[in-house]
Amino acid sequence: MSIENKKLSTGQIILAIIYILIIPLLLLLLSGDWLWLEGWIFGVWLIIISGVTAIYLYRKDPELLVERFKQPGSDNQKVWDQYFLYGFELLFLAWIIIMPLDSKRYQWTTNFPWELKILGGIGLLISFFFLYRAFTDNTFLSPLVRIQTERNHHVVSTGVYGFVRHPMYLGAIFLFLGTPLLLGSQYGVLIGVIISLLLVARIRGEEKMLVEELEGYQDYTNQVKYRLIPLIW
Repeated sequence: MSIENKKLSTGQIILAIIYILIIPLLLLLLSGDWLWLEGWIFGVWLIIISGVTAIYLYRKDPELLVERFKQPGSDNQKVWDQYFLYGFELLFLAWIIIMPLDSKRYQWTTNFPWELKILGGIGLLISFFFLYRAFTDNTFLSPLVRIQTERNHHVVSTGVYGFVRHPMYLGAIFLFLGTPLLLGSQYGVLIGVIISLLLVARIRGEEKMLVEELEGYQDYTNQVKYRLIPLIW
């Protein structure tokens, strides 16, 4: 791979910035309340986690940053995973749209306990830790289920990967459940549960590939017993 291909183009960088900003803006627009405190908290959280991670990868691991921009169907991605990503993207869009409509504009969810909103905020803090550390600890953290033979793909077992085998998914689940709790959307929680179950299914397929095709992964499963939740699974 040439040096040029290891870096993002200017167009990709601009699109990434637009994508990071458009989600909080869409959330506030759909809510009908530009002063929605919980919406601003989530928006700032999203911008910070996305920006900090992107800056780290741009400076320290540009190859992983390029890998994160790969589209479904690229290289040797498993065919079943392409369908997963399309389904995930549809559910994610529904999740973003439903939460502000539910909790603010139409208020389908009423009298949401403030204790649960605080719990949701704590969930986002936990999510921040696992998501960020997953990117900094694992240079092979592709958005696609595939073996990265061109990058000398090998097992990573240090950092948060010594805690559970899939810390990024753990952080994502805290995100998909913590956000609707913070925003006060029971329908957002429901979609978040569905997305979380979909991620669990993806873990099973991904681990099957890793055990069969990545040298040393079976030994890693013996070293780190739990996929997602210590003492449970």
